[in-house]
Amino acid sequence: MNIQVLGSGCPNCKKLYEQTLQAVKDLALDSNVEYITDIQKIVELGVMASPVLAINGKPVLVGLTFDLDKLKQIILANK
Repeated sequence: MNIQVLGSGCPNCKKLYEQTLQAVKDLALDSNVEYITDIQKIVELGVMASPVLAINGKPVLVGLTFDLDKLKQIILANK
C-alpha cells in the first residue's frame, strides 16, 4: 500500500503526516508513507484543498485532520 500526505507544509499538513506515520506503525502495515509539498501534485489528484491523504493514488481524506483512531479506520477501510 502506498500512502501519501500532500500539503503546503502548514501545521495541519505536518500533523496529518505525523499521525499517518503513527497509524501505519500502530497497525503494523507494510506501507510507504510519503510527504509531498508540491502543489502541482495536489492539483493532479483533482483536489483543491489540503491536507490530502491519498492511498494508492486515490484521495481518501481532503482538507481535514482526525484523531489517530479515526485515521486508522480510514486507512484500514481503504487498503
